[in-house]
Amino acid sequence: MKLNTKDFEERMNKAIVALDNNFATIRAGQANAAVLNRVTFEYYGSQTPLKDMADIRQADSRTLEIKPYDASTLKAMEKAILASDVGITPANDGTKLRLVFPQPTEERRKELCKQVTKMGEEAKVAVRNIRRDANDLCKKMQKDGDMTEDEGKSSEKAVQDLTDKFTKQIDAAVAKKQSDVMAI
Repeated sequence: MKLNTKDFEERMNKAIVALDNNFATIRAGQANAAVLNRVTFEYYGSQTPLKDMADIRQADSRTLEIKPYDASTLKAMEKAILASDVGITPANDGTKLRLVFPQPTEERRKELCKQVTKMGEEAKVAVRNIRRDANDLCKKMQKDGDMTEDEGKSSEKAVQDLTDKFTKQIDAAVAKKQSDVMAI
């Protein structure tokens, strides 16, 4: 009985999706509403995601406008953005907030590239952990007699091929994001 690699492939795909979501939070000089995905503020005693309580629009390539559904939350949203790792001070005109994304300096872009590389490494570690789980399952199935040694070797090779495929995808995604960040 050969190991079913579909489950492990799905898990590796989820690691790629998580990496893409993490990349969306890195701003590369362009206005991107995804940088606000992790920003929460206190609303009636509970932490509420800013994106759920406001209309976030891209006014131009470098500006986001945040118009709260409840005007009384404007100050709380402003404080949450200031306290977050977005790194931009919002302009408050009394009805909405404006975030103007400055062009990052060379030093800041290099710092962002390091973050991208770190995120890529974390995704590779996740893929390797999935490979380890698959290989452990192969060994257990061999030990229990559910799989022959030859089937175990071919299953481990299939898992390694999957790992190589996803590692290449991660490397390509990291290289693309780094070139986006370094582009002026």
